[in-house]
Amino acid sequence: QVQLVESGGGLVQAGGSLRLSCVGSRRTFSNSAMGWFRQSPGKECEFVAAISAESDGTYVAASAKERFTITRDNAKATVYLQMNRLKPEDAAVYCCASRDGSTRRSQYEYWGQGAQVTVST
Repeated sequence: QVQLVESGGGLVQAGGSLRLSCVGSRRTFSNSAMGWFRQSPGKECEFVAAISAESDGTYVAASAKERFTITRDNAKATVYLQMNRLKPEDAAVYCCASRDGSTRRSQYEYWGQGAQVTVST
């Protein structure tokens, strides 16, 4: 069963922008902190960004800070990752994930299938 569903991936030129979306369900989204991760062939899964359940707290990895923005729309059970000024090294499969938003130490337990992002030069 699909836990979370990403969309919005594709091919973009370096310097361009792309917005990823991830739609969850009541079980996987409500009262959940959401995160974005990415993985390219031969590399470990890398944390990209996270947002608290009520959008009162966000965190973006240093590699994407000032370029990526994470937001969410709880009414639509959707979390977004706005990616600007994309670089070739940003190319990867991007996955969204959710965890219990009531504690900062909870682990991500639901994961999406991933969306491919390709950046050309």
